[in-house]
This record gives sequence, C-alpha cells and structure tokens, in this order.
Amino acid sequence: MNINFAMWRKASWQLIKMDDKKEWDALDVVSKWLIATRSAVTLVTVYSCVIAGILAARDGYFSWIPFLIVTFGLFIAHGTNNLLNDYTDFSRGVDNDNYFRTQYGVHPLVQGFFTKAQQIRWFLVSGFLATLAGVYVFLNTGFNTTVIGLFAFGAIALLAYTYPFKYWGLGEFTIFLIWGPIIIGGVYYVLALFSGNEIVMSNVWSAVLAGVPYGLGVASINIAKHIDKHDDDKAKGVGTFPVRVGEAFARRTDQVVIVLIYAVIAYLVFVSHYFTPAMLIVFLASKDALNAIKVLNHPKPAQAPEQARAFWPVWFSGFAFQHNRQFGGYILFGLIVDALLRTYLPTFWAF
Repeated sequence: MNINFAMWRKASWQLIKMDDKKEWDALDVVSKWLIATRSAVTLVTVYSCVIAGILAARDGYFSWIPFLIVTFGLFIAHGTNNLLNDYTDFSRGVDNDNYFRTQYGVHPLVQGFFTKAQQIRWFLVSGFLATLAGVYVFLNTGFNTTVIGLFAFGAIALLAYTYPFKYWGLGEFTIFLIWGPIIIGGVYYVLALFSGNEIVMSNVWSAVLAGVPYGLGVASINIAKHIDKHDDDKAKGVGTFPVRVGEAFARRTDQVVIVLIYAVIAYLVFVSHYFTPAMLIVFLASKDALNAIKVLNHPKPAQAPEQARAFWPVWFSGFAFQHNRQFGGYILFGLIVDALLRTYLPTFWAF
C-alpha cells in the first residue's frame, strides 16, 4: 500500500466518488479517512480555527502549539461526527435505496467498503484522537469550567446531531452555532488562556460576534443541502429544517442567511469598529452570494441543468458551497490585513 499524497490533496478539496472496492482497498489509511469523513466539507472546521487564531494574534493571545493541537483535534472531531452520521443513518435505513447521500460521494457502509464493525472502529479511533486534544487543553488551562462546558457541548452536538437534532429541524441551527460563535469564540478563548495574558472579556465576546458571519456561511451550505434532498428526507421521515417548514420557506431563509453574512460584517466595520475597512474585501465574494441567492429564487430543477451535471443531485448546496469557499478565502485574507493594520497602524485606524 503506497501513500497517495495526490489523493490527500484531492480528498481535502472535493468530494470523491468511487465504486470499485479494489480501488478503495488500495488506498492508504489517511486517504480512506479523508474520503470517508468528507474532508472537503470538514475543511470548514480548519477555516473556523484559523479565523479564531488570527483574531487571537491580533489581541496578543496567539501560540502555535496550542493552536495546531486544537485545530487538529476539532478537525478530527468533525470527521468523527461524519463517521457517526453515516453509521446512524445507515443503521436506521435512511441511506439505503440510492438515497441522496450516496449519489454525491463515497459512503463506505452502503457501498460495502466498510462493515459496521469497521466503521465503529474508525469512529472510536478518531474520537480518541480528538479527545486527546481536549485532554491537552484541559490540563494546560487548569480544567477551566468554560472550556469544559464548550467541550461538553461539542460532545453532545457530535453524538446528537444526526439523531435527534437533525430530525427535529435543529441541525442547521446547531451547525451555525458550532462552526461560528462556538468554535471561533471558543478557540479564541482557549488561546487567550494559554497565553497567560490578562483576558479582556469584551474582546472575547467581540470574537464570538466576529464568528457569526462564517457560521452563517457554513449553515447556508447545510440548509441548501437539506433543500436539495428535501423530497428524499421527507420520504425517509428525516425532519430537517426544510422538511419542517417547507421547501419554499427554507429557500427564503437561506437567502436571508446569506444576506446576514454581509450585514454583520458591515456592522463590525462601521458600527462597532471591531474591524478596519480592510474587512470589506469580503464583499468581493458578493458575486457568488448573488448567484446563490438568485438560484434560491426557484425550486430545484427536475433534471440536471448543463452546469450541474458533474455534481448532480447537488444543486443549491453547490452554489452555497462555492460562495462559502470564496467568502472563506476573502475573510481570511481580510483578517490578516486587518490584524496587521491594527498592530502596526493602530492610531491611523482609530475611529
């Protein structure tokens, strides 16, 4: 078995389709994990952590070792969640009969690449690695009660997202909270604890608010994905938000979510002055935002349009994913410039 670095890169950037078990068996362990956990999607966790890291660096709280360990742990935890998600849906019979999930990427259980026992083993090993990162944080922050609370919330969300949260129509809101305010604000707070510097709680709450736009971006993908598979979920009895409120209302909600991303950033620049005008660079992603909003004006086409044939049955989520990729890149660049300006030209940008 050879290490396939090319597959590592590919699986980290796009969802992989594969039907040949021999091809699967020939992959190295890392490639299998990246594909099975849909790492092209779990990359959003890394983005959230990097955002928190930049905000912490701006305020004098950044340290490389805790940042890398926390980021690795959260990335592994997200992948662990996806392994459990697939196991739960497969065990409940949701992913059978050419269900939406199996049409856009590898599902090791449905395709016979993994047995249920193997899936559980992968889940346990991944969960163990993620927990080690958590233990490292506990030991080095004096078992801070806030950190323990964040860890507990993350564990509950990990175990309860697929069932029952997703069935109650709460999965999308949970995703917004986790990949926005909680990860970004939480990682910022942990880095502040590691720094040993005095923690200014107003800065922590500002970081929590600064996490809202990216959390909304991730939630927009999830809502769009669940709109894409509305009919399949409804038939399977999976009560996602679009199933609970209706496809049309969910499309309007997703449009509002996308608009709110830019409204909150504008607030943080022009009202609270938490960001310098450098953060307005994120508006360069507005073209992709408008494309997503435009597509959400109408129901999903009955057949794959020409531009969607490569990734069909993904439709709305394809546009939302493209927007979030662009927005995520611009927000990271904007944050770096903003931090440099705040550090080296603090008086120039004082409002």
